[in-house]
Amino acid sequence: MRGRITKRAVDQVQSSEKEVWLWDAALRGFGLRVTPNGAKTYWVQYRMGGRGTTTKKVKIGVHGSPWTPDQARTEAETLLAKVAQGVDPAAERKETLAKAFTMSELADRYVTQHLQVKNKESTQKEFGRLVERIIKPELGSMAVVAVTRGDISALHHKLKDTPRQANLALAVLSKMFSLAEVWGFRPDFSNPCHLVERYKENARDRFLSNSEVERLGLTLAQMEADFAINESVANTVRLLLLTGCRLGEVRALRWNDVDLDTGALRIRDTKNGTPRAHPVGALAMAFLAELPRTSEWVFPAVTDAQKCLPEATVENGWKRIRERAGLDGVHIHDLRHTVGTYAGQTNANAFMVRDKLGQKTLAMTGRYVNKDADPLRELSDKIEGRIMAAMKAGADAAAGKAADQNKVVPLPTGPRRKSPGVT
Repeated sequence: MRGRITKRAVDQVQSSEKEVWLWDAALRGFGLRVTPNGAKTYWVQYRMGGRGTTTKKVKIGVHGSPWTPDQARTEAETLLAKVAQGVDPAAERKETLAKAFTMSELADRYVTQHLQVKNKESTQKEFGRLVERIIKPELGSMAVVAVTRGDISALHHKLKDTPRQANLALAVLSKMFSLAEVWGFRPDFSNPCHLVERYKENARDRFLSNSEVERLGLTLAQMEADFAINESVANTVRLLLLTGCRLGEVRALRWNDVDLDTGALRIRDTKNGTPRAHPVGALAMAFLAELPRTSEWVFPAVTDAQKCLPEATVENGWKRIRERAGLDGVHIHDLRHTVGTYAGQTNANAFMVRDKLGQKTLAMTGRYVNKDADPLRELSDKIEGRIMAAMKAGADAAAGKAADQNKVVPLPTGPRRKSPGVT
């Protein structure tokens, strides 16, 4: 509809099921928008380049303080005068907003609109910590559009003593700037992380030797006997070491994911998001068959059986276990490395090791390999046999030690020794 936009006209226009536009009869391009919920806002509409070009709209403001019809009209006249001079108000406003948009604001938007939506919980935790502890303190006050490759390089260099953390921070920043381009806060192809060289990271290949697995088995048995560790935590560690699964995969394991007939675990929460069958051996299945079933979860939370065992509970338990077992510096993920190493030591080819661990490596050549579950189960039996034997040796040693402590040792008998000087 068209008419002069005055206070009376604005007050009288009513909302309907669809939005209503009132265009000013005196100032072409000046309009009032009324949404179905009754909100009233002033806008200006224009074309850059005359007929045939795209129509653009710029919001002036919401009706009410400070935007009265007269003030909105004055602002519309100013914006339309810029259009006549060849200045695009929408582009100008976008540039102004971009200059005011800080790295701290970009980081928050990255977390809420990308990290928490598209990444797994473990990634959210790790990357969120980098945002709060490194990125915001170092770059938070800078305008997104003003950050240069030199700024990124300087931050990366500052973290050189922790190369993995430096590279992760660089990866997070690169994603943030890519999103900034999508959201219109930086020009296309202006990512300042481009060409910043990553640090070389030392590959971690720590795995447990037979004697260390034996110590671990001994420690788990002793701590359970002393009620120093929760049984679910101890059994989680045992299954991790038997199967080579990731911690998140074992924590998320439900009883209906355990197929005793085929000897496989259905892993739903995989790293790449695609469920897969994880073949295991007879010993792992026997171990699972002996566990109590008090919940849908194989390892339920201690305080709430309706939830799976929290990651923090396992991590905290592992810290106590490794300290008591003398496995300083051994991460819980190194149990997975142990299975992979033992698999390699059986002369299994790379394809079988990859499939045993459920990894994505060799993806291109893997399509030409026959993924037969039987040799994988045979491989699993060999690995589990070696690990179970070592843990059993540790547990037997714990039981033997306890038995020795409970033995009654008789006092020695025989002729009494005479004291000096006694006849």
